[in-house]
Amino acid sequence: MNLTDIQIDRIIEMAWEDRTPFEAITYQFALAEKEVIGLMRKELKRSSFNLWRARVNSGVSQKHLFKRNSEIDRFKCTRQRTISGNKISKR
Repeated sequence: MNLTDIQIDRIIEMAWEDRTPFEAITYQFALAEKEVIGLMRKELKRSSFNLWRARVNSGVSQKHLFKRNSEIDRFKCTRQRTISGNKISKR
């Protein structure tokens, strides 16, 4: 899949957010968790990638829907930009 720089930046941003599950990235960009991990490995510095992976696997992050608190019912925080399909809406 050919992604634009804007899409890659948005995927990285979503991957860094603790409350945004991999399923949201899959829904918006049709990238499986494995592909997101590969993208992060390719785009981030080694140390940044290692920190991200450690955080995702630490239990602090809620990157998987089945690990999420059932009270969380949205993908994004209220301060996050509005997203429509794969397009980032203007503010």
